[in-house]
Amino acid sequence: MSSPWSVPPGVVARAQLEQAHESVIDQRMAVAGVRKLVQESWERSLQLLLDPDQPLDGLRFDDSDLRDYRDAHPLALALPTIHRLLIRHTFDAGLIVAIGDQDGRLLWIDGDRNLRRKAEGMLFVEGADWSERVVGTSAPGTALALDRGIQIHGAEHFNRIAHPWSCTAVPVHDPISGTLIGVIDITGGEDAVAPATLPLLEAAVAAVESELRIRRLDEQVSRPRRTVHHAVARPNSSPALSVLGSDGGRLESGGRKIDLSSRHAEILTLLAWYPSGMSAEALAGQLDCSIETLRPEMVRLRKHLEAFDQSLVPLSRPYRLPRRLELDAHRVLAFLDRGAHRVALAGYSGPVLPGSRAPGVEQLRAEVSHRLRDALMTDAAVDTLLTYARTDEAAFDIEVWRACLRMLPAKSPKRAAVVARIEHIEAELR
Repeated sequence: MSSPWSVPPGVVARAQLEQAHESVIDQRMAVAGVRKLVQESWERSLQLLLDPDQPLDGLRFDDSDLRDYRDAHPLALALPTIHRLLIRHTFDAGLIVAIGDQDGRLLWIDGDRNLRRKAEGMLFVEGADWSERVVGTSAPGTALALDRGIQIHGAEHFNRIAHPWSCTAVPVHDPISGTLIGVIDITGGEDAVAPATLPLLEAAVAAVESELRIRRLDEQVSRPRRTVHHAVARPNSSPALSVLGSDGGRLESGGRKIDLSSRHAEILTLLAWYPSGMSAEALAGQLDCSIETLRPEMVRLRKHLEAFDQSLVPLSRPYRLPRRLELDAHRVLAFLDRGAHRVALAGYSGPVLPGSRAPGVEQLRAEVSHRLRDALMTDAAVDTLLTYARTDEAAFDIEVWRACLRMLPAKSPKRAAVVARIEHIEAELR
């Protein structure tokens, strides 16, 4: 007969797992069925003479040092991507996302606010060290120790203070050298170790590493003679403009951020979309305004950008940007082109500047929306398509819902809800 602990940890009774922990940690008794990676991590923790009942303590940074270190860490470049793909989905899901460095020190934590306050009770806070050598078995620390994505369920944690929690973590590597630079962790209850959580987090980490590679290549192109690299240097990020799901825009460059007015967001979006530039007449037409209106607006935009980032001040004749400005819409389309549909959908926080009535923006908005829909309808897995169907954009798209119904297995319990949704849409259309 197999051991009750040989089944996946998500279905092991909490009391049984607690009993296994007590047998191995307190009584030094071998227990069959404990996952090998957990058993080996417990053994490493015991060899370090860690106390499973010792409250965790000791921040590794004060506030000032933490700010400086975070600003200089390579993962600071990827925070917008991590927020779009992971963090923004956790606020109402009872989950939190932690980002740590290569030594297991937590640099950023965000997500469900109530859960964050509870996590403070076990010192799961920014600046704390959650490496294996300090806290024993945990998802972020053990993922770094093994250099692989893992899930730790409840009493699989070495320290008992963490037993009410479960977590999934995946290491992040430098895209050029392949060295470890950090770890991303999802912590919470059972949902934190759901079967889909690990592949979702792995996909998000792949997106982060891809973005870091692109930014590194951009830096090499713009500064080909710069060959000196420091272990902890303040990253020089490529500028990015977020315009999905927002009537204004948020511009990021060099670790700084500014919010843009709707008109300035429209102008920069169009110039980023058409990097070869546009004449004053063409740009005015795309914005549905006169040249006399456009010119003073460009003067105001230039003054605004001069104070923020001189390298982004638009040039004239034709109007164009002096350097590449990445839109969040660009990233969504890039993931679609690679077949990463779930990651693309996670990064799609809504239509491009949804409140804009500028003809050029409306055309761009439609192109991004249509390409996303077509790619998901053609190639996406049914769970991804269902996630898309539940967005505001596709909520009444009966073709999408019918496609979901066709793709679902005949005995899927999800079919009833999909059929009900189709009937509701048909009733609305009558």
